[in-house]
Amino acid sequence: MPKFARDYVRIVDAINYRVGRFSMYLLFVLMGILLWSSITNILRQNAIWTLEMAQFTMVAYYMLGGPYSLQLDSNVRMDLLYHRWSDRQRAWVDAFSIFALMFYLGVLLYGAVESTAYSLEYAERSPTAWRPYIAP
Repeated sequence: MPKFARDYVRIVDAINYRVGRFSMYLLFVLMGILLWSSITNILRQNAIWTLEMAQFTMVAYYMLGGPYSLQLDSNVRMDLLYHRWSDRQRAWVDAFSIFALMFYLGVLLYGAVESTAYSLEYAERSPTAWRPYIAP
C-alpha cells in the first residue's frame, strides 16, 4: 500500500478514535436530559425541549460512536457461524451483505425522494414544540 494511503488511514483512525471516545460520554448527557425531563414532569413543569434534545443526542451518540465500535471490533453481529468460517468465506459473505445493504438503501432513497418532494410541496413541519421544517 502506498505511504500516503497508510498515512491517511492512520490519521482517519486516530481522529475516529478520539471522536469515538468523546461520543461515549454522550450517553451520560442523554441520561441527564432524560432525568431532567422526568424531574420536570414530576414537578408538573414540563420542559418541552427535552424530547428533541434527547433525540438529537441519541443520533449523535449513534452516528459518532458507530465507527468507533467498528474500529475496536466491538460491534454486535450474529456470530453463530461467522467465527468458524475462513477469511475467504467471511469476505464473500461480507461482499454479499454489502450489496444487499446497497439495494436496501436504494429502496430507502427512492422512498425518501418522494417523501422529501411531498414535504417541500406542502412546507411540512415537525409536530413538536420547536416545529422545524421537515425538508430544508
